[in-house]
Amino acid sequence: MTELFSIGQLARTTGLPVRTVRFWSDLGLVPPAGRTSGNYRMFDAEAAARLDLVRTLRELGIDLDTVERVLREQVTVADVARAHVRALDAEIRTLRLRRAVLSSVADRGSTTEEMKLMHELAKLSAQERQRIIDEFVDEAFAGVEPRPESAHIATGMRTMPAELPDEPTPEQVDAWIELAGLVADPSFKARVREMATAGARSAPRAEPMDPTSVVEHAGAALEAGIAPDSPEGQEILARIVPESTPRDKRLELADTLATFSDRRVERYWSLLGTINGWPQRPPAVPAFEWVIDALRAS
Repeated sequence: MTELFSIGQLARTTGLPVRTVRFWSDLGLVPPAGRTSGNYRMFDAEAAARLDLVRTLRELGIDLDTVERVLREQVTVADVARAHVRALDAEIRTLRLRRAVLSSVADRGSTTEEMKLMHELAKLSAQERQRIIDEFVDEAFAGVEPRPESAHIATGMRTMPAELPDEPTPEQVDAWIELAGLVADPSFKARVREMATAGARSAPRAEPMDPTSVVEHAGAALEAGIAPDSPEGQEILARIVPESTPRDKRLELADTLATFSDRRVERYWSLLGTINGWPQRPPAVPAFEWVIDALRAS
């Protein structure tokens, strides 16, 4: 004869509170094997095993509806475990993002509004972040002749990671927030478009300026505090641009460099680098600005 247990006995056997056993039984998760003449529920050994399974699943954070589906064999425990792992991974990423945002807020001394904005931006999905960047690039390059140079720049400007790292640094959260603000600025979008359309119109120069030379010589002049319009500055310019270059060509070169030199655009690339974990390069635009001033002063 099968041994039967009252709710109290089953509770003592499993270590669960009587009210919990009764509640799960009321939900149909642990049906009684029979009833006494006084209409009290009685349970068998299978009920004890089901209780153990229900308790384990609940302690793992599985909701009661899913527990019921497992018990009815509509899904397997393995299926539930895989789904729960995915859910936990998403929750862990969210918690890490919150931690990074709070660290950034603490370092910045941010206001409540700034913290709210940072949190809203940081928790965007990868698809939402990519959409913001794609819309910016699409508008900036709309109608621009698809020359290889322009296509390469546009593709590069879209490069976002699939998601922020599992443990984003405050710098990466800050970079994403600053980047989102930058692409939302109409003046920045207009500046990128100006560069894109100018690049599509202009023919390649026969003797392009060596950017390494600019960074080396003009960068050193900047560090030394040498004015671009000074005699010493003009001597340094001669190491970058031949002294024989006519005045009109110098002014034309200065205008071209000014069109394609922009600190905010360079900052865009730097922010993308921080988000993607790329090696950072020292800013080069200040050196080109020095050359522009030197060309116009010569």
